[in-house]
Amino acid sequence: MRRFLDRLYAASGALAAVCLASICVLMLAQAVGREFGLLIRAADDITAWLCAASAFLALGHTFRHGELVRVGLWLHQLQPRARWIAEIVALGITALFVGYMLWAASRFVYESWAFKEVAQGLIRVPIWIPQLSFVIGVLIFFIAVVDELVLVLQRKKPSYQVSEEARIAAGDFSEMA
Repeated sequence: MRRFLDRLYAASGALAAVCLASICVLMLAQAVGREFGLLIRAADDITAWLCAASAFLALGHTFRHGELVRVGLWLHQLQPRARWIAEIVALGITALFVGYMLWAASRFVYESWAFKEVAQGLIRVPIWIPQLSFVIGVLIFFIAVVDELVLVLQRKKPSYQVSEEARIAAGDFSEMA
């Protein structure tokens, strides 16, 4: 199960990176195309969809690697038992919020599908298709939060703490500035 989850987070992060690279390629193609009088139809719409996809698909991977904003300075001041309790409370609250976000996003996309909404840009695409990246990204983020909560409940170090300790051990203090 651990291998599957780690691959899921890595694949999600890689897909987010592909979306970012696609934005770059699309924008460069659009800029070069202008010089030759070529127009890439709906480039703005596609770029917006890729931007949203890259943001949401990266959440789980980013969270697991300790790159999301946390209150680490406060947690480091606590004794081990108090820190463990604080981690459980924080991850529990986060799981509730992200679970609600997943429910709301799923409902939103379902309604777009049910009402047969179409994108209002140049390309007539059912809008639920690009919106699906929102649901998938939040789902993976929810899985990552619950995964970390289970680890902490088992009295294991959360992966974001392991990543932070590895950065400090390597002399990388960039996250502490």
